[in-house]
Amino acid sequence: MSAPIVTIRASSLGELFDCPARWAAKHIDGKNMPSSGAATLGTAVHAGTALFDASRLPGGTPISANDAAGAVVDAIYKPEQDVDWDEDRPQDAEKIALALHAKYCSEIAPKQQYAAVEIACERLEIPDLGIALTGTTDRVRKTENGHGIADLKTGKTAVSADGTVKTAGHAFQLGVYELLAEQSSGLQITESAQIIGMSTGKTAAAQRAGIGTVDNARAMLIGTPEQPGVLEHASRIIHGGVFYGNPRSQLCGAKYCPNFSTCGFRK
Repeated sequence: MSAPIVTIRASSLGELFDCPARWAAKHIDGKNMPSSGAATLGTAVHAGTALFDASRLPGGTPISANDAAGAVVDAIYKPEQDVDWDEDRPQDAEKIALALHAKYCSEIAPKQQYAAVEIACERLEIPDLGIALTGTTDRVRKTENGHGIADLKTGKTAVSADGTVKTAGHAFQLGVYELLAEQSSGLQITESAQIIGMSTGKTAAAQRAGIGTVDNARAMLIGTPEQPGVLEHASRIIHGGVFYGNPRSQLCGAKYCPNFSTCGFRK
């Protein structure tokens, strides 16, 4: 008998490998957690930049960065889920998000030509592994030689002081987004993946934006006869029920894990 199909959101793969127990609590047991202030800031930047870029797709009516900024503010003050601001303040998040939105629209967007924005894939089944992938690819960009994806990443260390974008550790997630983009758009993704990084510093000097590239992102997904790929590892964890905890995870805390108070791996 074949294994039941388990749906995995592309954005959750990193958490699955970081702490399978925390992933299972959220994505199998359905224990929801409030969004953090940092995550809400990132959502706000995504919302504003997506509106700006979508207006510039073929057949669209371009809008200004200021017009698109309304989506940034709405994402912070009218979030779709509960937010635990903790020591953060929505007013501070608004200021940073608006600055990064403006920087993206003036410095990054003019360099890009997009074929699709925020393209969602409802379901991509891989029956042999008993998993189905789902998620939204931020951008599909068009180049002289074909199409590639671009993924927006925000965070305090997303871009270093010298302008280098942090790309390490993101390849397998980008590879999944490439698969999802091909499934949804019908376009063949042949170009290198991009990470558009935006640093969420509190000062103007620390609010940096840049572009990094990742070649052959899908290589990690497939693996070799000697070395299983990322998706096979994910399938083994999920279907084997190997949901061990990782007390050394940077996200091991009551703010991020619904099972933190009862987790036996912390002892």
